Amino acid sequence: MTAPDDSMGREAMGKSEQAALREQRLAAKLRENLKRRKQQARARAAGHEPDPDASAPETDADKKP
Repeated sequence: MTAPDDSMGREAMGKSEQAALREQRLAAKLRENLKRRKQQARARAAGHEPDPDASAPETDADKKP
């Protein structure tokens, strides 16, 4: 059995459903960014250098279908 293609599922969705999914993805990315920035600020306040992996922004290039 093969996994369904994501692009086929998006074509079947209405524009409002696609917009809602996009909003959810953006909200999740915003939360991740806020958590990372808070962690960096705490590290700076404590006098520690932030973890270089935590400060590097995540790219979507590898995640796009």
